[in-house]
Amino acid sequence: MLLLQLTDFHIRPHGRPAMGRCETNMLAEQALRAARDFRPRPDALLLTGDLAHDGTPVEYALLADLLARTIDVPVYAIPGNHDRRAAFRAGLAHLPGVTEHPRFVQYVVEDLPLRLVMLDTLVEESGGGQLGPERLAWLERTLAAAPGRPTLLAMHHPAFRTGMGALDRSGLADAAAFAALLARFPQVRLVVAGHTHRTMWSRVGTVPACTAPGVAHITVLDLAARGGSEWGLEPPGFLVHCLDPEGGLVSHTASVGPFPGPFPFLPETD
Repeated sequence: MLLLQLTDFHIRPHGRPAMGRCETNMLAEQALRAARDFRPRPDALLLTGDLAHDGTPVEYALLADLLARTIDVPVYAIPGNHDRRAAFRAGLAHLPGVTEHPRFVQYVVEDLPLRLVMLDTLVEESGGGQLGPERLAWLERTLAAAPGRPTLLAMHHPAFRTGMGALDRSGLADAAAFAALLARFPQVRLVVAGHTHRTMWSRVGTVPACTAPGVAHITVLDLAARGGSEWGLEPPGFLVHCLDPEGGLVSHTASVGPFPGPFPFLPETD
């Protein structure tokens, strides 16, 4: 089973680049075309938040059109801090699970070999995220309902410290409570997130956790006190999560081109 995780699209109205200079729509379409052409064909796409830049209805309409033009596999989406929940639910209501919960964009995907639990960490008008008592209680009930099924959790805000000051100041506020809950459910194999615009690996308690690179702009790798407050145009990418028939789970980073190659491995000659 293959899952492609794409994140942080930051879709804008036509002709209005993000931050005044980043053509996020063009870069998002380039990444979705790479996902469309990926082989073997993925079973589904995970979109882990910040799909719109300002959370406006026109941005979600543009994203819905872009997905319809490029992607022919199931798409599972959750919001990030740049999204606005009501507009997200209205504009992407055709995607599975988006309106399943009465208040939040969180749901379970049961029909894959790896159970997917999609979490909503959005706090409106805040850069940081939180699950809070209601969403944590929902997660506890959801995990308790299938203790024998290997499970992947998807969220926007990472539940681990990144070492980059600006990102850590806008992380998951109740990460300790989240980690304590996961400690009771060993079926959770991996926690994936967005938000950082970089690939990072860590753990939430004993559970491996990662963030995916952005499909548009990338956060500059800066481990100073204010690190994470600048962006650049390093090569964008996405993550490929692969569950093999024996239950092994491995994740790969796929870069979005263009770039030279591929070339065959050839023997050296004198």
